[in-house]
Amino acid sequence: MRSHIDIGEKKRRQRRLRLKLFQGLVVIILAAIAMIPSYLLLKKRYIAQAKEINKAAATKQETTTANVDGNEEITTLAGDKSAQIVTNTEMAGPYMYLCTPTPEGGKKPEGAAKSADQEEFMPDFVDTRKHTVVKGVYMTSDGATRNLDNILEMIDNTELNAIYVDIKDDDGRITCEMHGEYIDKFGTSRNFIPDINAFVKKCKEHNVYLIARVVCFKDPLLAKNAPELAIHHEDGTIYTDYANIKWVNPGKKEVCDYLIEVAKNCYELGFDEVNFDYMRFPTDGTISDFDLGVEKDERTKIELVSAAMKYMCEEIKPIGIMVSGDVFGTVISSSIDQKYVGQDFAQLCRYLDYICPMVYPSHYGDGSYRIDYPDTEPYKLILASMLDAKNVLSVIPDDGSVNKAEVRPWLQDFTASWVRHHITYGPKEIRDQINATYDAGYQGWSLWNAAMRYTVSGLYTEEYANEEYKNRPTPTPTPTPTPAATPTKDPNRGEYIDSPWKAYKETEENR
Repeated sequence: MRSHIDIGEKKRRQRRLRLKLFQGLVVIILAAIAMIPSYLLLKKRYIAQAKEINKAAATKQETTTANVDGNEEITTLAGDKSAQIVTNTEMAGPYMYLCTPTPEGGKKPEGAAKSADQEEFMPDFVDTRKHTVVKGVYMTSDGATRNLDNILEMIDNTELNAIYVDIKDDDGRITCEMHGEYIDKFGTSRNFIPDINAFVKKCKEHNVYLIARVVCFKDPLLAKNAPELAIHHEDGTIYTDYANIKWVNPGKKEVCDYLIEVAKNCYELGFDEVNFDYMRFPTDGTISDFDLGVEKDERTKIELVSAAMKYMCEEIKPIGIMVSGDVFGTVISSSIDQKYVGQDFAQLCRYLDYICPMVYPSHYGDGSYRIDYPDTEPYKLILASMLDAKNVLSVIPDDGSVNKAEVRPWLQDFTASWVRHHITYGPKEIRDQINATYDAGYQGWSLWNAAMRYTVSGLYTEEYANEEYKNRPTPTPTPTPTPAATPTKDPNRGEYIDSPWKAYKETEENR
């Protein structure tokens, strides 16, 4: 009897074991099915990466590519079929996405200006425009009426000679009366500057070099009035960033034609230069599944932004107005950040007249350029970043055979109280940044203060500034920027301000 019971128990155990094995197999199959979409997405990403690697191999140059999430960097040498994956999950850049530090020994960043000597840009263009060494300040459209006299008095009494004024603002609104095929079609002209002609006339009476600030692809108004021009997700919905702001697609020719029309209007009004800001892709929200139209998966963000700026410069320069563009400071040498936002520093210099990196010390993470707390060392930070720019652009000839934009940095004229390790910025800090720009070999610069409260005591008279510049001591030996350190954590997490214009809005709201 006992033997009979043992045999029955043994059979029951075997049935339970077979049932558990069957259940486990079912779980594995279901898990595998659930992973199929992720597998297809990863496959799609790696195919895109493979295309970039093949492009690099074709040109026999070393290149660096990143996946769409920016969490891994793949470096490959042309002709080498292998690729080494290097994870950089702890290498936080100053803009809170990954960045590669400046290479050892002053080596130029991989891929910098890789096509600088390969393409011909405006070969028949004869430039008769007057180039100016700009020392400028920013002004809002509201300031054009309520604060103009104060700004003009400051310009009359100091070395300053230029004003940037909002003509197409962060909300996509054209701030003065303008007309044209696209402006009228999209209904974007407003009248915040009631008499733009009187404004221009008054500035010219004070010999001011006038710069029209035009926001490019951050444009909620255009995206609302012409949703087909907006950046979309793959599911057809329109992309919005964390501030619920819509952006437009740099790959749409109609977007570029609209911006060209605005620039031509600026020239007709009497502006000397058009300054393009936000000529990039957004950096927050869900950005991994952009559907950019027929060129999706065919062109990178860098290629789309570069092509847009190239086309716009080709159309705008011949009318007689100068063209400048603002870029993140970190894209000077970070290939990861370049691909993330679509700004290749050296490539954009192939088209623009002036390139304006926003190198505010407060916007760099602790340890950048081996400076413990960049906001506390404005001279060192500006000098290092400007020498970095000079190194990157050394691959572009200076003989005039190709276009090479002049570097004109945005400097910090505000106290970044939101940064843990910050200092109060006053006359010395302003002068230190200006001198660092000079010591790096550049002459032009612009001061940023969102509230237009500039540190006049940090500026010289025009005569004294010229004499001081002529007799300034030359650094010997010329300092060389050291490689950027790897911060231990994302800098200013939750407090980072991705552009100086956003800083103004946030501080004003908090008052």
